[in-house]
Amino acid sequence: MEWVLSREPTVVCNPLCRFFRCRKYLTPGQASLDFRRDPPWCNWVNSPCIGYKCPYASCVQLKLLPDGKCALFVKRKTEDREEPREAVPKIGLNIRSKKRLEKLGF
Repeated sequence: MEWVLSREPTVVCNPLCRFFRCRKYLTPGQASLDFRRDPPWCNWVNSPCIGYKCPYASCVQLKLLPDGKCALFVKRKTEDREEPREAVPKIGLNIRSKKRLEKLGF
């Protein structure tokens, strides 16, 4: 899958997305991703960022799927299931139980 650089979320996760985060730190508080360069640059391996393929890639909104797709754009599959409704069996009440129900107020 090929990703397109965009600040807004796209179908495939990209390093310029506002929700994309690199969890690899060079020093405490300094992430290895430099998103200001074109293309975004990984200072840890000194090459362009590979985006969702990197083991340190993550999403702030937890929408990064294993195949690199953004879950904001994935629709759930729904099936139209029509279960056959079974006839509700009638409960046969005898006269004694009917009188008891009447006494209870039913």
